[in-house]
Amino acid sequence: MKLIFAGTPEFAVPALTALMEAGHHVALVLTQPDRPAGRGMKLKASPVKELALSRQLVVFQPETLRDEATQARIASEQADAMIVAAYGLIIPRTVLQMPRFGCFNIHASLLPRWRGAAPIQRAILAGDAETGVTIMEVLPALDAGAMLLRGAVPISEDDTAQSLHDSLAQIGARLMVETMSQLVAQGKLVGEAQDETRVTYAAKLTKAEAVLDWATSAQQLSRKVRAFNPFPVAQSILHGEICRIWMAHAIDGKAEPGRIVDVSNGIVVGCGHGLLRIEELQMPGGKRLGAKQFLTGKPLQPGDRFGA
Repeated sequence: MKLIFAGTPEFAVPALTALMEAGHHVALVLTQPDRPAGRGMKLKASPVKELALSRQLVVFQPETLRDEATQARIASEQADAMIVAAYGLIIPRTVLQMPRFGCFNIHASLLPRWRGAAPIQRAILAGDAETGVTIMEVLPALDAGAMLLRGAVPISEDDTAQSLHDSLAQIGARLMVETMSQLVAQGKLVGEAQDETRVTYAAKLTKAEAVLDWATSAQQLSRKVRAFNPFPVAQSILHGEICRIWMAHAIDGKAEPGRIVDVSNGIVVGCGHGLLRIEELQMPGGKRLGAKQFLTGKPLQPGDRFGA
């Protein structure tokens, strides 16, 4: 297949790699323009661009896909299909209709649950037992296309957004290669329409959500900590400073919300229901540390508290 690949972050890298290794011809890679990053705010290429250049692929980085010159450039490839993986730009109907067989997207949820920007995080926050990847046809409507292939994974009590992201990126790559193999063999793909009565939306994360409310249950707080690792990272006030909390689990017990009750095995804090055992955290200017190492530099004791 002659493909156009549209993707930007690390999530898209395994799919691009797998499609090339499967023997498909990636004629053009679309990725977002270089953005300022790091302390020096120097322009940084996307992970997809870095991979594409290392493989001598042609890279195109338009700010928008709506102008005529950009659309003419894409049309000139006369591609069999366009593969989309976390590209980040709206793809107009005109562009969707350019490839011979259409456009196909890797979406990190079991559609129709969690359409939208943050499906991995919302699945953890909601306490879902599983999540997965859906390969779907791309329509102008948000994540509403017919489903072609799906792959599920359980969500464990140790999973973070990062760990699920890494697993789902690999699953998505495998399923997209399988989808293209079916297209080559059959000459067409027949998808399953999504059940609109079961649709939920995964709103974009905000930094305001990362503040922990100790009056909520330990189970909810554990999910929030894991869902917001690695971004935007759960946080709470500790001794007047913002403490970032990277890993925590709910355990049985009862104590005043925000009050530290034990530091012998993690930092155990009271919640609205149950206790939260904090296992990895970070103070401003410091490194991410396990609780035991953290306590050697910042001693805490029962009676200290998190929160304003």
